[in-house]
This record gives sequence, C-alpha cells and structure tokens, in this order.
Amino acid sequence: MKNKTILVTGGAGFIGSNFVSYFLNDNPNINLVNLDNLTYAGDLTNLKEVENNTNYTFVKGDICDRGLIERLFDKYQFDGVIHFAAESHVDNSITNPGAFIDTNITGTFNLIDVAKTYWMSAPFQYKVGKEYNRFHHISTDEVYGTLGETGLFKEDTPYAPNSPYSASKAASDLIVRSYFHTYGLNVVTTNCSNNYGPKQHDEKLIPTIIRKALSGEAIPIYGDGKNIRDWLYVLDHCKGINLVFNSGKSGETYNIGGRNERNNLYIVDVICGILDDLVPSKTSYKKQITFVKDRPGHDLRYAIDASKIETELGWKADENFESGIKKTIDWYLKKYNS
Repeated sequence: MKNKTILVTGGAGFIGSNFVSYFLNDNPNINLVNLDNLTYAGDLTNLKEVENNTNYTFVKGDICDRGLIERLFDKYQFDGVIHFAAESHVDNSITNPGAFIDTNITGTFNLIDVAKTYWMSAPFQYKVGKEYNRFHHISTDEVYGTLGETGLFKEDTPYAPNSPYSASKAASDLIVRSYFHTYGLNVVTTNCSNNYGPKQHDEKLIPTIIRKALSGEAIPIYGDGKNIRDWLYVLDHCKGINLVFNSGKSGETYNIGGRNERNNLYIVDVICGILDDLVPSKTSYKKQITFVKDRPGHDLRYAIDASKIETELGWKADENFESGIKKTIDWYLKKYNS
C-alpha cells in the first residue's frame, strides 16, 4: 500500500513552514509536497530542517496556474490538501488589492475545483480509493470584522470583513463551504487569531519591534496602540491544524485562538522589557517607541472563542503569550545576530 501524499500550499511562509516541519515530524509515513510561489513572504531558509527529508518535495509555482495544479494532481495523486497559500498583509491589500483577489479567491477556487475533479465522479460520489480525501482551508479571524470591548468570534459569527485582504479570505471561505454543500466534497476550514513565533516575516508587528529595537531605530506603533489581538503561538496553531485535518468533522469550521488578548502597547512594552534584560542598551528600548498614523479601516479588536475545537477535538494552547514571546525573542536574537 502506497504512503499517503498530501499537498501543502504556501508551505514556505510563516505558518506554512512551521506546519511542514511539525507535520513531517508527526507523520513519518506521509509524503508532503509543498507548493509555494516564493513571493516576498515565502522563504526557503524557513525549511532548512526538512529539505533533506525523503518524504518532502518542494515545487515552486502559483496556485493561480490551474494547469500546474492539474499536473501536480496527475503526478502525485494527492490524498489531501492543506491550503495555506494566501496574500495576507493588510497594508499591502490596501495599496494593491488585485493580488489578493487573484491569489486568495481565484487560487483557492483552482485548488478546490481540481481536487473535486480528481477525487469525485459526481456530486456526493467519491471515486474508489478517494473516499477519505480531504481539503483543509486555512483562514483568519479577520473575516468576522471587528469586535467591541466585549464578545468573542464564534464559528457562526456573521462575516463582516473590513479590508480587501479579509474580504478576499471571506470569499475563499465561502467557495470552500459551497463545495461541501453543492458537491459533498470533504472540506474543513480553520479560522485562526494572530499568530506569532519563529520564522514570521520581518514586516509583521513582533519581528518589527525586535528588529527596530536592536538597530536603535524608532519602533512604530499604529494610532494609540490600543488595538487588541488574540495572540496564538504558531506551534499551537500547527497542532490544531493537524488535529482538524485528521479528526475534524466534514463541512465544519473550527476557530483556533490562543485566549491571549493583548493590546499593542502591552506587546511592545513586554518585548522591550525582555530585551532590556537580555541585551541591555544605554537606555531602555521603550524610549524608542513612537506612534504613527493609523492604517485605514484598522479593526479595533479581534478575539476568538476556541471552545469548539477544545471540547470536540481536545485541543488546547500549550503556550500563553508570556511563555511564547520568550521563545520567539530567543529565535529572533539568533536570527538578527547571525
């Protein structure tokens, strides 16, 4: 019996590369093909520890290229798809929304439509041997819009995306949902809160704070710094994805959140405090904090209710923000000092 082969898209990005390493380690009998277009967010150095793994194959390519996806399905006969590939930086979606529409909507459609064609002979009818094949779509809490001071995003919270990025992700979620209801395709979707940890792109908040602090530059914080996010350590997210892919109920959505609501002022304060201890400078790094003009349509607060994945599948976050941020800072100190 041949080993199963899984297609992971976007596996050279931040969450994807952490997942690829985790998944190969946790599933030594599964082959993994990583399709990534290596845009600015993808980086093969994120995958150094798996590049010689015999179960691992890297393919450079674009999910908007349907012919490529068909050739890969022909060659590898995938038993499952875990779809990370997305344009995801909100600021970029404000200046260049077209790339987000192409990748997040058309790219997702290409993937799921090819999967349906290869796995199913008719609606609600799987081909022999393909009955357990699954399409797992990775999404974000930003599709739900913004929260007031109280309340949490649940799986049935109405969608209210506020940026071109979150609108394109919301559209992709609904395409995936439609393939379950119309064709009976075995799909699951996970919506996660803000991830942090090793291998995150330098432009994101936490790496930016660390990098600017160490280089003596101003540390930029949007608006008044009171925007709140629910922070999820990336390895906890990877464990949740693996669990949902293997055990989640078909057609269901699972929200994965860290129950770690922190505002940006707190984040920058904690990071500067840890850096003051680990790499002391003449004055506290907190002196470098500066407030910059807020981004347009900046959502005030996101927070996820992860009760469903916790109670139904037994997932729980192993890190809280204070433990995860120490591991994260250690990793970036090594990176920026190497």
